[in-house]
Amino acid sequence: MQILKSVVGRKVLMAITGQCMVLFAVVHMMGNSSIFVGPDGINAYAKHLHDLGPLVWLFRAGLFSLVSVHIFYGIQLTLENNTANPTGYAVKKQLKATFSSSTMIWTGILIACFIGFHILHFTARVTQGVVQGVDALGRFDVFTMVVSAFKNGGIVSVYLASMVALYLHLSHGIQSFFQTLGWNTDRTQCTISAIGKAVAFILLAGYAVIPLSIMASALIK
Repeated sequence: MQILKSVVGRKVLMAITGQCMVLFAVVHMMGNSSIFVGPDGINAYAKHLHDLGPLVWLFRAGLFSLVSVHIFYGIQLTLENNTANPTGYAVKKQLKATFSSSTMIWTGILIACFIGFHILHFTARVTQGVVQGVDALGRFDVFTMVVSAFKNGGIVSVYLASMVALYLHLSHGIQSFFQTLGWNTDRTQCTISAIGKAVAFILLAGYAVIPLSIMASALIK
């Protein structure tokens, strides 16, 4: 527990939990993309996850723990930094700072709020207007639920705004992971930064294309 008392130790823990969540975001995006196969694709995917039973809940508990640790230490370190420098410098030097890096705490909070909404929306299905039913094979009809939801411009706006926040958070967070662990150098800094932004953009595009394509299809009809 001594490592958690040091700033470096907490930053390392944040970096590791953050990258675990990046991996989950990639896998989750790939699973969501099965909606482009049609109703059978995403309904079969959802049924497969449901059939895993306790393993799914064990995985969710582990993921919740990672998110909680990441948020807790993120807020704690931010408050400590603000306490150490409550008034700021007379001349604020941020030669290497970017909009993404300076808004990490805020984009992180937005993402946390979105995760809560997303769970209530598509997992717990307790938000207003969620369409529920079963398909011809008796499986929960995830396809119809998602398509009907993304015909709502307000919901689409929430998802797109949240994905932009995710892009900003990850475009700095991924490169910060390598920096925190000491795996980057002046020579590799630009490459790692470019890779981080590329991965963040792929996730932004991968998640955004679903609501956008459904909304576009609805408008055309």
